[in-house]
Amino acid sequence: MDNQVHEKGMVSAGHHLAAEAAAEILSLGGNAVDAGVAGGLALGVVQSDYVNIGGVAPIMVRTPDGQVATIDGVGPWPAATDPDYLRQTYGGHIPTGVLRSVVPAAPAAWIAALDRYGTMSFSDVAQAAIRFASKGFPMHWLMHGMIVKNRAGYAKWPSNAAIYLPNGKPPEIGQNFIQSDLAATLQYMADADCASQRKGRTAGLQAARAAFYTGDIASAICSYHAAEGGWLKREDLARYQVAFGEAVSANLSKGTLLCSGAYSQGPFLAQLMLLLDRFDWSDTAPSSGEGLHRLLECVKIAFSDREACLGDPDFVAVPLERILTPDYLTERLQLFSPDLAMPDMPQSSLGPHKLTFADQAQPSPGDTSYIAVVDADGLAFSATPSDVSYASPVIPGTGICASPRGSASWTAQDHPSSVEPGKRPRLTPNPAIWLGHQGEIMPFGTPGGDMQIQAMAQFLLNRLYRGMPLQAAAEEPRAGSYSFPSSFSPHESHPNLVRAEAALPCEVREALSALGHNVEVWPQRSPLAGAICAVEYARGEFTSAADPRRPTGEAGA
Repeated sequence: MDNQVHEKGMVSAGHHLAAEAAAEILSLGGNAVDAGVAGGLALGVVQSDYVNIGGVAPIMVRTPDGQVATIDGVGPWPAATDPDYLRQTYGGHIPTGVLRSVVPAAPAAWIAALDRYGTMSFSDVAQAAIRFASKGFPMHWLMHGMIVKNRAGYAKWPSNAAIYLPNGKPPEIGQNFIQSDLAATLQYMADADCASQRKGRTAGLQAARAAFYTGDIASAICSYHAAEGGWLKREDLARYQVAFGEAVSANLSKGTLLCSGAYSQGPFLAQLMLLLDRFDWSDTAPSSGEGLHRLLECVKIAFSDREACLGDPDFVAVPLERILTPDYLTERLQLFSPDLAMPDMPQSSLGPHKLTFADQAQPSPGDTSYIAVVDADGLAFSATPSDVSYASPVIPGTGICASPRGSASWTAQDHPSSVEPGKRPRLTPNPAIWLGHQGEIMPFGTPGGDMQIQAMAQFLLNRLYRGMPLQAAAEEPRAGSYSFPSSFSPHESHPNLVRAEAALPCEVREALSALGHNVEVWPQRSPLAGAICAVEYARGEFTSAADPRRPTGEAGA
């Protein structure tokens, strides 16, 4: 979208209805955080195949005075978790179902953001999500395709099938899709908020939170887990608190990149961009064969460090002060050859990496969604909510799954992201914010699992180093490496595999093959290549981008 002057702000989100929900809050006088939470809740309805109201929701907020905070938005493994049972019973895999559930974090994250930075009530910002769930919305092509692709998963549990396979089959594209139980869950939280607002806005927010974590929703989750052999208990939910923290900052030649903390892969977006910033891009297009070779090789370098050291920083010493330093970056960049692709992810100097499982036929799919909001005061909101509904049972009567993010842990005891009671799985979702030298602010992000930071890096290279307009940078054809263990069980690896969109010219793909990359071709605009959303605010004007690879949308107020 071209530069536009808006009185109140602008939104870009993973679904156009979520963007409209957020813009409606801006038009009613809410700020960027109020709007972002409204849009985030809406994503949990209109993309409930990808985004779970009971899932994860990492958030980053930058205030107009320059203060930045992250909210981790990912819950820990339950206290009763038994890693030995997983190793002995499932051969080291994280099974689908209740045994991959961690404490749901998204409701607490949304409410914490509202409490600290917002101005409106939970009831106010939840109205669009409640409406989309109770009244329905047209089934869109992406959700339809996901239900078709994962039909066996949805059919595994009657509660999932009742929602996503009505009458035994996926809803048709355009069919009105209603989620009555999900509407009731959100309404229950909103009612609790309204009943306590006479004591003030904060009291109302805490009542909405309690409705989920100690009220009837918690009872439903834990009763189901008790009956099905799960580990979640009332105490796990009641004691849960989100963690506020500082962003990881990378000073680049083109500005400052603010990334999520080490509970996520965010630090390795910072490392990847610091590596790429050392190349001369003045005569090299990022989407050329030479430019993509640089990216793909630096991804292997960064992800080898990710594999060696990334885990919940409450349990693992993640050496951020080392991996982002100039001397270490110089050392790591010595692995790069402009003439030949590394056949696999290299060893990390931070420790050995082990492939937990043999290659699988296909790389794990991406999931997740994203929302960016900036208001006219310069308050910026960036969030990447997630968690699928086809690998874990919907809790009967609630319309939600208890976060299946445990699939992003390892059962190997020596892995930094190993399963342990009270430990957070590492997140692929990693919202970010870029700050320009002239005062520009740009929250941005994407879905896509391990493709996320690869798509984000390509977007930044095209926007900042090539000077492309925001929308064009989001639409530029992409490629992605799979030369690393997937973040998701069974953690398969595909040495030297590169997937490149068909829109990349044949000569670019041939150049990558000539350098030794094993290139497979994605469709022209593949949803697996990510779906960048971004809002840039500079000198009183807003610019936004919404990637056509998914049903994204933009809206202003």
